[in-house]
Amino acid sequence: MSLDKHAQIEQLCRQARILPVITFHCEEHILPLADALAAGGLTTLEVTLRSEYGLAAIQLLTEQRPNLCIGAGTVLNPQMLEACVQAGARFLVAPGITQELLLAAQDSPIPLLPGVSTASEIMQALALDYQCFKLFPAEASGGVAALKALAGPFPQVRFCPTGGVNAHNLAQYIAQPNVFCVGGSWMMESEAIKQADWSRVQQATQAALRCFGSPV
Repeated sequence: MSLDKHAQIEQLCRQARILPVITFHCEEHILPLADALAAGGLTTLEVTLRSEYGLAAIQLLTEQRPNLCIGAGTVLNPQMLEACVQAGARFLVAPGITQELLLAAQDSPIPLLPGVSTASEIMQALALDYQCFKLFPAEASGGVAALKALAGPFPQVRFCPTGGVNAHNLAQYIAQPNVFCVGGSWMMESEAIKQADWSRVQQATQAALRCFGSPV
């Protein structure tokens, strides 16, 4: 990945602090859920491709909410990468890595945050100049203890731990020097989404950001 794109993804993650991982299950929720997260203080959103609404949501939010930074999550291959670029995504997030995806992202106009869970995967991506990663699944891969262990051989690497991060362990994660943001969906409780209780989502988002103290 070029130095410019490396700087882009690092700055984006640092400013975001939390990447809300969103999977839409109906079209009616796309705009109000994004608005609730933004009202709570999160304006950089990761929209996953885990449902049929993923690409449509990215395109709709890019067109209707230009003040938000919309990225695509669960990008698995170069074909999905290209579809996300065409939909207007401003960044890409993958749960893992393949050589094919890493190389395709080098030629992409937008940056990729690749997923890793082992030292070998980090080494593979470092060889292609990637230095910022999604640690996934974070808790299942060792959580805070894994981050501390990986800091030794990889002092230049920065992580966005995702998977098992929640309101109870958030403070432990963000206290790690090699963590520049976290990813998660705990502020979007399923019951609140089902009831379209957007004020509850906004309040949970505000509570999560209070862990960071003053705005970045």
